[in-house]
Amino acid sequence: MSGQPSMRTPLARIRYLGSAHSGTDHFWKQRVSSVALVILTIAFIFIVLGLIGRNHAAAAQILGSPFVAIVMLMFTITSAYHMWLGMQVIIEDYVHSDFKLTLIMLNTFFCFAIGMSCVYAIVKL
Repeated sequence: MSGQPSMRTPLARIRYLGSAHSGTDHFWKQRVSSVALVILTIAFIFIVLGLIGRNHAAAAQILGSPFVAIVMLMFTITSAYHMWLGMQVIIEDYVHSDFKLTLIMLNTFFCFAIGMSCVYAIVKL
């Protein structure tokens, strides 16, 4: 900075907010969703293991129960959200072309479509 006064306010210097004014918000969202996914993945694995060897009617009955459906919905929504955050970071960090904004929009649409398709399948049961 070589003697020039800072253009940042004292509050901005304390919070360490970057030019996007988001600070570590994206970082924390990824970490919180990953911790939630650890717990939800364990529950998902137990649910899937409980479905092994069952016929269609029994599997539909298990997946249609409120507790299992809620766990599956939380797993699906959290997975899609975590996937969206992760791919956005990858695109922002490693894509250096004019298509960056297009790829970020496609990532958003893809993650939303995958998430809503899974939610629809669970609710349909």
